[in-house]
Amino acid sequence: MPERETYDVIVEEGVWVPMRDGVRLAADVYRPARRGRAVSEKLPALLERTPYGKGDPDRRRRCRYFASHGYVVVAQDCRGCYGSEGELYFLAQEPNDGYDTVEWMARQSWCNGKVGTYGTSYMAWTQSALATQAPPHLACMFPNMGGWNAHSNTVRHNGAFEMRFMAWAYWHSAINPNAALKRDPWVDQALNDTDFRDWLTRLPPRPGQTPLRLAPNYERWMLDIYTRGDYDDFWKQAGFDIERHLAQHSDVPIFLTGGWYDSYTRATLDAYMALKKAKQGPVRVMMGPWTHGTYTTEEPFSGNVSLGPDAALDSFDDLHLRWFDRWLKGIETGIDGEAPVRIFVMGGGSGEMDDAGRLVHGGRWRDEQEWPLRRARATPFYLHSDGALLTERPAESKSSTTYQYDPSRPVPTIGGNFSSLAYLKPPPAGIALEDLEYVYSPLRRETITPAGGHDQWEGPQHYGCDAPCLPLSSRPDVLVFQTPPLERDTEVTGPLSVTLWVSSSAPDTDFTAKLVDVYPPSADYPEGYALNISDSIVRMRYHRSGERAELLEPGRVYEVTITLYPTSNLFVKGHRIRLDVSSSNFPRFDANPNTGEPLGRHRRTQVAENTVYHDRSRPSHVVLPIVPTGRGARG
Repeated sequence: MPERETYDVIVEEGVWVPMRDGVRLAADVYRPARRGRAVSEKLPALLERTPYGKGDPDRRRRCRYFASHGYVVVAQDCRGCYGSEGELYFLAQEPNDGYDTVEWMARQSWCNGKVGTYGTSYMAWTQSALATQAPPHLACMFPNMGGWNAHSNTVRHNGAFEMRFMAWAYWHSAINPNAALKRDPWVDQALNDTDFRDWLTRLPPRPGQTPLRLAPNYERWMLDIYTRGDYDDFWKQAGFDIERHLAQHSDVPIFLTGGWYDSYTRATLDAYMALKKAKQGPVRVMMGPWTHGTYTTEEPFSGNVSLGPDAALDSFDDLHLRWFDRWLKGIETGIDGEAPVRIFVMGGGSGEMDDAGRLVHGGRWRDEQEWPLRRARATPFYLHSDGALLTERPAESKSSTTYQYDPSRPVPTIGGNFSSLAYLKPPPAGIALEDLEYVYSPLRRETITPAGGHDQWEGPQHYGCDAPCLPLSSRPDVLVFQTPPLERDTEVTGPLSVTLWVSSSAPDTDFTAKLVDVYPPSADYPEGYALNISDSIVRMRYHRSGERAELLEPGRVYEVTITLYPTSNLFVKGHRIRLDVSSSNFPRFDANPNTGEPLGRHRRTQVAENTVYHDRSRPSHVVLPIVPTGRGARG
């Protein structure tokens, strides 16, 4: 690969970009320069659209990096955010605003007509949203950890609600200095004085009864996504459901990146499978062991688990540049000759505790030609009455386990796949309210409960855990099924699903499933270590379909399948594979009140008697994609 030419960079701040409805969005334009003047040649351009402020220090550094390598870079505040006009309505306006911005860029004197996009999380959503409108000058994309279908997972989740988006409404409304949002100083004061953890004890939120009443557009969209469970026209709009608009989606080179402990794990791989099948692309995907974020990709750990030094990328920015150089400049970087799928197979580490106090779980990178892997064998492991998890079907004619689920005492979230589940710490001492926009907002955000891999043991660092802080498996409302110690290393790589036969005394309830890698006791971990690998939930009023709610007939047995997030993990010889079944995982998901009242509008709760069946005619099980190991395994 030839040595890259580098440039100086000049920045034009506060450029207005007109939208089709007359609203103007604020952008900063970074241009390659020589001796203090922008170069005159037309260049390919890159776009990042963000609700977090185009002037964010990390964003400025990244824009300068790409501009110094010969790209005009546009960082734009989304509608209703920071310097832009209009009102923010979560995701809904991003398709048209993104299209208009791409085409505006292509008309500028500094652009050669080729526009690429990049960004993480909401900035990945904005890329996919504009791609549903197929702007003619969109030339390539690099979405990192973004959404695909907001209804099936990542905003709502098999009927349940991901509480991180309620948290997002609270803290984002506070940090957003948009002039129209903060017309009155007391609005800023009230929103910045709010601790979202307090409001987790006052659910559900009522219209006009929380601090969000001072930011009516935030309150409106937050209540919409919280209370609307049916897959209707609201969820089918292009900003929310990229999948539904696949036929119109731009056919350009796309590099998708994600993490096994990211909040968008399933969305990333769903997007890859759909785009790979429907588009010429090329389409590539890389799945690391990371939690959510741009530069978590350069970290060798996830939560309380160390994955080894190979887990961290040397430079995520450089990976982007190789992609952009190939598809926007035609430079042979070698990236298009690499495997279409690159995955990090977690596991195989020493199992000791490292100097940072993390479990050394380990892992390694592997190239693949497809996802899911054709050689993986879908293997059912069945639940048995004695708590065993075996490949043999249960023999009993009647067998079940009943437990009580109390919404007032939900099972606490101990790690997993989520992001933005945070609250704002008080402003730093001595900082005036009007100067808060100059305080780097991530320094004020504090996670409510940590994401990633964790021992499934309660502790003060996890929200909702009370003394004496015992293992989750000791709770009477957590059913544990596990294999005997494995006789050989067992790799699980691919989609995961759990099929349960269940009944409930309530007209509506939830069932959760969690896959766990159980380490045996050791000197560093005398009680062993129960590492969460993947989890999911289903709201039973959507047992038949996500299209329309249908309440349960109490006592009737229903068959339901829970789609867990996909993973790649090596369960080492001597470990156990465990499946935990329960009815709550809070605050990752909202706790079902069990009453059958309209979603997000309940006034009461009730205890549900929930039953899981595991007998000959109702063989509840988890299906694991087992990858053969050893000689000939790739055949």
